[in-house]
Amino acid sequence: MKKILVIGAGRSAVTLIKYLLDNAKSNNWLVIVADYSEELAKSAVVEHEQGKAIFFDVNNAEQREEEIKNTDIIISMLPARMHIVVAKECVRLKKSLVTASYVSAEIADLDEAAKQAGVLLLNEIGLDPGVDHMSAMQVIDKIKANGGVLTSFKSFCGGLVHPDYDNNPWNYKFTWNPRNVVLAGQGTAHYIENGEYKYIPYTKLFESIEKMSVLDAGDFEGYANRDSLSYRKAYGLEDIPTLFRGTLRRSGYSSAWNIFVQLGMTDDTYKIQNSENISNRDFLNMFLPFDTELTLEQKLCNEFKLDTDSSIFKKISWLAMFENTKVGLKDASPAMLLQAILEEKWALAAEDKDMVVMQHQFEYTQDGAEQKLNSSLVVFGDDTRYTAMAKTVGLPAAIATKLILNGEISATGVQIPTTKDIYVPVLEELATYDINFVEELI
Repeated sequence: MKKILVIGAGRSAVTLIKYLLDNAKSNNWLVIVADYSEELAKSAVVEHEQGKAIFFDVNNAEQREEEIKNTDIIISMLPARMHIVVAKECVRLKKSLVTASYVSAEIADLDEAAKQAGVLLLNEIGLDPGVDHMSAMQVIDKIKANGGVLTSFKSFCGGLVHPDYDNNPWNYKFTWNPRNVVLAGQGTAHYIENGEYKYIPYTKLFESIEKMSVLDAGDFEGYANRDSLSYRKAYGLEDIPTLFRGTLRRSGYSSAWNIFVQLGMTDDTYKIQNSENISNRDFLNMFLPFDTELTLEQKLCNEFKLDTDSSIFKKISWLAMFENTKVGLKDASPAMLLQAILEEKWALAAEDKDMVVMQHQFEYTQDGAEQKLNSSLVVFGDDTRYTAMAKTVGLPAAIATKLILNGEISATGVQIPTTKDIYVPVLEELATYDINFVEELI
């Protein structure tokens, strides 16, 4: 019996764990779910006869070595910064590792050691990164095989609320880590457009958006991810004139979110004095000019040339930013306070469902003609547990784990899923779960 160790049983892991348990009997697996919360691990295993839930402390070197040594493959669903501890142990003990996170510099440095150990460290096998890589490479390889030359590649992805449950003026609810949403885009975004390198600072990011429609899901806008340039090499597009990767939101989101960015309310670098006693209204007022003659509402409108009937003002008002409600969060940064306010308003309700939207936009020349092709994906969640986000993050990692155990993926070293031996079988199986792309020549 082959043993699979899944480290982390949070909401992004539930579909992954279910897939492994559903396939455990036919593949003769024991699925060990390890989490710092043993109760969380038990709730994921649900007393499956070929599942086992254990308490696990990744910082306990003795336990970490013991569990990894006694399993055949490890899936880390820990926060990204914690993968390196597991990865080093996997290389030392000659065990393959699967994660859905970006390849960090520390992980990349393990490439040669992993090859010498004969193990695979497969990263970026989730949604974004993951499904985006695989679906993009499938089209890129097809275009190249038919003699086409790519001139532009743009890719966008977003986790959003299902249209049937989209009932707030932001057209947004948290379907992923709220902290990551609040801190999204900080730093400088860089990409290439028509042969020119572009660098967009965080203060300008939400003013530089692209608009698009995706299948029957409606209209969206996309803002740039921090790093697009590194994907030229990963995708074999070193000479492409335009390459851009972005995050999707519904139309109108970015201009309203930009108010918080410009005010400094997404800053996570310092703590606010007496933060536990600050009301929402006080919090907003902290970032606006002192003026005893104007109300807070008037000051905000003056600062950003808004009026109270504008969609931006209504979005901010709906978040209760003008109310005297207190979050009660001690030693909080501005970003932490803003996150707490948003979690009250943007939470998925018990009956809500989510949606994942992705679109790749290709431009290429073939036989002397210019062509444009969109490849689009829309996935809906089943409920607040088996969400579209959990499906699209967890299933690729689970399927890849099966393929590695079965010997169908034999690569070693630090890899991402951009090669046919990985993306072809994973995408084929994802299609059986209604995770498939629609291609449109435009």
